[in-house]
Amino acid sequence: MPGREDMPSTLRRSPDKAQRTWEKTHDSAVETYGEGERSHRTAFAAVKHEFEKVGDHWEPKGRKGPSDAQAAGGGPERREPTAGGVDANATKDHLMSVARKLDVPGRSSMTKPELVKAIEKANDRATRKARGD
Repeated sequence: MPGREDMPSTLRRSPDKAQRTWEKTHDSAVETYGEGERSHRTAFAAVKHEFEKVGDHWEPKGRKGPSDAQAAGGGPERREPTAGGVDANATKDHLMSVARKLDVPGRSSMTKPELVKAIEKANDRATRKARGD
């Protein structure tokens, strides 16, 4: 099935469980919906339920569950911006820890929503760097 070939590079740099989650969910979604964006969104939703993006890869979350308002509401008709793999539902302390790991400047004075945005930007930079963009 296409899951292994279509796997994003951020997942290729992630733990085996994240890769298996992506692959199994993607392949099942392809059987149901066909190849395309919907299958990718479905696979990412499954990954985001157990993992969060930290830099250029995915790490296990401390708890299972939706990572942001879009994941909590679900469904293609309810399009809200996602947090790009950042666990926006995590505590501020956890977000501060991730921001520290990513060396986000000014993190100590940021609000929780500001931390989410800053981590998302830091993740995007790390991913671009890892891809050589």
